[in-house]
Amino acid sequence: CHFSPYVSSPHRSAIHGRGLFCKRSIDVGEMVIEYSGNVIRSVLTDKREKYYDGKGVGCYMFRIDDYEVVDATVHGNAARFINHSCEPNCYSRVINVDGQKHIVIFATRKIY
Repeated sequence: CHFSPYVSSPHRSAIHGRGLFCKRSIDVGEMVIEYSGNVIRSVLTDKREKYYDGKGVGCYMFRIDDYEVVDATVHGNAARFINHSCEPNCYSRVINVDGQKHIVIFATRKIY
């Protein structure tokens, strides 16, 4: 699920330059988007971060568990532009589909 009918492409945000915004209201508990990208082993994250830093590229990684990380830097979707908040409107869950782990973002409250 690289595409979500609920979110638009990233727009300018006062928080981190760019952010993800919804196209329509999203209900509590509703799936917002999957955080997609390349699944890599955790031991490779430091090397990748150093590589991206050397190229002047922002790094977008999300840990699945102690062993795997989703690297959305090059092959990710709009979910990588979700910004941190002290009052979050979303939470993440790792779900298993046909033996593969996926990070899925759900709404914690109504999002307008």
